[in-house]
Amino acid sequence: MSPTQRRRLLFVLLAVAAATAAAVLVAAALQRNIAYLYTPLEVKAGKVADDARFRLGGMVAQGSFQRAPGALQARFEVSDGDARLPVSYDKILPDLFREGQAVVATGRMVDGVFVAEEVLAKHDETYMPKELADKMGLAHDKHQVPAATAATAERR
Repeated sequence: MSPTQRRRLLFVLLAVAAATAAAVLVAAALQRNIAYLYTPLEVKAGKVADDARFRLGGMVAQGSFQRAPGALQARFEVSDGDARLPVSYDKILPDLFREGQAVVATGRMVDGVFVAEEVLAKHDETYMPKELADKMGLAHDKHQVPAATAATAERR
């Protein structure tokens, strides 16, 4: 192998190594910043790691909102129709936040309470993030018996 060929081979190997290292670093950075969406039922079922940062989606449960006068600290519960999970948030809530409305909060579980870093409320009466609507629908459908199955069971 001539010296020119060796230099070219070394250059190609260094370029491949650099590209591989960059891809690994980018993948690691993206993995750390990913926040998966879970419903309260999935969280209570243990599908979330103890120290994981994730998004909690559902509806703000009626009658669950609490805030001391003059304080930012808010407590409320998020429900998916099957389970409720307490949430704590210490910043200004969005203007559209209220009981009975869809909400997506990002944060972590701490001693059985979801401590939110960010809370997003839906922007109108018909909007709910598709991912959240699908998950809430699936969670709720798992607990109901289809009409055809119920009718078949009654005939037996």
